[in-house]
Amino acid sequence: MNLTLQIILTVAIVAITITLFVLERIFIKRREETIKKWVLVLLFLSSLIVFLAGAFGIVWIWNYDIVLVLTQFWDDFVAFVTTSVPALIGTTIVIFVWMLILRISKITLKRIGDKPGALQKRRKTLSKVIFSIINYSLAIISIIIILAIWGVDVLPALAGLGIVGLVVGLGAQKFIQDLIAGFFIIFEHHYDVGDVIEVAGFKGTVTDIGLKTTRLRNWRGEIKVLNNGDINTFINYSKNPSVAVVLFSISYKEDINKAISVLNDAFPSFRSKHKEVLLEDPTVSGVMNLGPNGVDLRITVKTLNEQHYGIERDLRKLIKETLEANNIEIPYPQIVIHQTKE
Repeated sequence: MNLTLQIILTVAIVAITITLFVLERIFIKRREETIKKWVLVLLFLSSLIVFLAGAFGIVWIWNYDIVLVLTQFWDDFVAFVTTSVPALIGTTIVIFVWMLILRISKITLKRIGDKPGALQKRRKTLSKVIFSIINYSLAIISIIIILAIWGVDVLPALAGLGIVGLVVGLGAQKFIQDLIAGFFIIFEHHYDVGDVIEVAGFKGTVTDIGLKTTRLRNWRGEIKVLNNGDINTFINYSKNPSVAVVLFSISYKEDINKAISVLNDAFPSFRSKHKEVLLEDPTVSGVMNLGPNGVDLRITVKTLNEQHYGIERDLRKLIKETLEANNIEIPYPQIVIHQTKE
């Protein structure tokens, strides 16, 4: 078989194999919601058979002795396993202990963080940070032990960590700044996991705090990742109760005292309906402004943290229903035209 024919046949096999893989991907993508698992298994096996057939075909075309290659590979593999049994056993034990400690730490810290109580947010925050530290520490220690098991001299590497650390420190000042800022945020209790904060115009719930970054999720589900060193100023909405504020207007011809009285009569039932959220009865603050179309009044009430949005919506509904039931007019924009007689 001449060289030209070998190249043509090789290109043909590669092209056919790639085409079959692409067709399989298209078939699975179009039927990914209805396709059954056993069909996926058959497709995977067929793809494996096609790949092996193509590989053996190319090897045969180029006159390689596949039996000799496989035999040599097997002999090398057996020799490697035979001479490396102690190292393999040691590596397996180290990895097992590593994963075991990591799993126990994760379960323990999760139970501590999920334990109900006044300090639950604080415990959850510290649990995440401690688990992150344990994870990185175990990874570094385990890798060093595994390298030592395989005969790598780790002492020069450990001795060189000081120089490497200096070089990395000079080039990673921003990274170190984020770590230091993360320590201060956590241990000075600026905010915890579950708190609602606003940073640089982005308001959301803190879903995760690490030594380097903080993750926020807003009400739309959008996630923003912030470097801790960039969080210079922020607003924490979770430290104190929230206040629901509703502004509304009544017509100038209406009795202000009557409007306030009928609303005060409706507030007790409103409080009992939302007793799990409200911390006090709503209060009419009085006349806030004499607007162009009516008299502006304001209602305020303290709620549990970040629960004031729904209360404000329900208060507006209550105001409209109560004023309409008592024939108190809610004004709307209007223009009065005066026509002079000539």
